[in-house]
Amino acid sequence: MQYPPTHLVVMGVAGSGKSTLAAALSKQLGWSCAEADEFHPAANIAKMSQGVPLQDEDRWPWLREIRDWMTGKSREGQSTVLTCSALKKTYRQLLSEAEGRVLFLHLDGGADLIGQRMQGREGHFMPPTLLPSQLATLEPLGQEELDAGSIRLDISRSPEELVAAVVRALDLPSGQAPLAS
Repeated sequence: MQYPPTHLVVMGVAGSGKSTLAAALSKQLGWSCAEADEFHPAANIAKMSQGVPLQDEDRWPWLREIRDWMTGKSREGQSTVLTCSALKKTYRQLLSEAEGRVLFLHLDGGADLIGQRMQGREGHFMPPTLLPSQLATLEPLGQEELDAGSIRLDISRSPEELVAAVVRALDLPSGQAPLAS
């Protein structure tokens, strides 16, 4: 089966396990991996480091950079795995403008578990105090997005279980990148 370049956007609030799952998927599939945090301008990182939530006007240029990166990878015939909070449907719509097939993997779980994970992180600029604002902003995947192939994943499952569930649900060829169409 041939696939166009595919971009798996591992989404959810801070502390949900995006980096862990993205790294595991990248290794399993042999796809390029990127952290959306790498695309933030210094001003955004400074705001979040000070506990100030980002506003939409802070996010749009960041999201366009991510979209353009995915498009560049598609043009090279490469599939990717990317972490990005993608909290609002409008953000996901912008990311979906990238060339290739863009699917969202929503890491979903309770605030208590996520809060515990955030408390245990070291060296991350996102403080646990911003979790409530992220949860308030989060618009979970809608039925239309789920029907288009995006999936919701329970963060209480192990990374290995989640990788297997993604590969199975999306019918991905484990260990090799999709062929360019």
